[in-house]
Amino acid sequence: MDGDGALGVARAFAALLEAGHFDQAAALFAPPLRAVVPAEALRLAWTSETGARGGARAVGDPEPVPGGADPVRVRIPVTCADGGLTVVTSVGADGLLHGLRLDAHDSADWQAPPYAHQDRFTEREVLLGTGPLAVPGTLTLPSAPGPWPAAVLLAGGGPFDRDGTSGPNKPLKDLAWGLASRGAAVLRFDKPAFAHPGRLPADSTMADEYLPPALAAVELLRHLPGVDPGRIHLVGHSMGGKAAPRIAAADPSIAGLVLLAADAQPMHRAAVRVARHLAALTPGPDADRMVADLARKAELVDSPDLTPDTPARLLPLGFSAPYWLDLRAYDPVATAAALGRPVLILQGGRDYQVTVADDLARWRRGLAHRGGVTIRVHPDANHLFLPGTGHPSPAEYATPGHVVAEVVDEIATWLIRT
Repeated sequence: MDGDGALGVARAFAALLEAGHFDQAAALFAPPLRAVVPAEALRLAWTSETGARGGARAVGDPEPVPGGADPVRVRIPVTCADGGLTVVTSVGADGLLHGLRLDAHDSADWQAPPYAHQDRFTEREVLLGTGPLAVPGTLTLPSAPGPWPAAVLLAGGGPFDRDGTSGPNKPLKDLAWGLASRGAAVLRFDKPAFAHPGRLPADSTMADEYLPPALAAVELLRHLPGVDPGRIHLVGHSMGGKAAPRIAAADPSIAGLVLLAADAQPMHRAAVRVARHLAALTPGPDADRMVADLARKAELVDSPDLTPDTPARLLPLGFSAPYWLDLRAYDPVATAAALGRPVLILQGGRDYQVTVADDLARWRRGLAHRGGVTIRVHPDANHLFLPGTGHPSPAEYATPGHVVAEVVDEIATWLIRT
């Protein structure tokens, strides 16, 4: 599809968003995107993001993002009563949307955090894996002589880039530059769903999403001059933290785990909890219906009636039955406990997505019997480990900020000593 055709699809999508026709808008999604963002999730995200800014006032004309022919990336500006946001999507040759992100700012406005010293490290691009699903990454190496400890950064659930970009914020880039400034080598990569929108099988699992690129990253670091091959760690954020024990179980050479806001509550139950939190921010019949629908779907995940052939439309967030069956069989806390490797767990006190009560409590109980586990709570930090105050909401992710310096210092110190 040419650029004009892609803009036509994006205009139709923008009109449906403006009119509140979320079922029809989601019908324009390619199957892999529909699996991640079904109509109810699109409605909840839209009403939450626009409601936090006083409500949408106008949806502007889509504009193409320079570079790339397939898929064609498009920005759709949205004016709200109190500011605005940008819908970023991509239109494939099939005339369907293959990516979606709601940004409050252009992430190109990102500025380096004060704890990053660019004269203390260098960066270069790498490619992880082979074949059509190989992903690009960035290797950040200290300028000081090695051997250095090393960290592979794992982004959260969804089609995140290597920086963990969320609006104007890039928490994984903050970490990479901060850790490298303090003497650790860091490798971060675009997730397959970001690097190859629309190309992952609809029945992909969490293991398919994380293991191939993460294990390739560890292998690259193990043979890199200057890196201490006995001190290569995983640093996972959110679902990346949940996946980290599984990756470490597959590679005994991994020295330890840093888990940042790592979810331990079963994801289908956490999704209902988070949906209730968001619905409370924009109350109304539509929000109540969405929560009730999600709760019904979550019950099926726990049911013995769930089989590999259960349609994704009956399941939470539109993920396939194989995805849920795989996740249901995986216990991240028990897996981490069985590894016997050092673990650093950091949690934000203001995090409403992964919480002290619902998630960190599970890590505490499951790892209480073994040594080598350090747990720290940063009371004022949110899910991205950005500082904040007041009642937490998605709107604060639109405020530019950086991972708090104490978090970077704690991780760097732990990497160097472990």
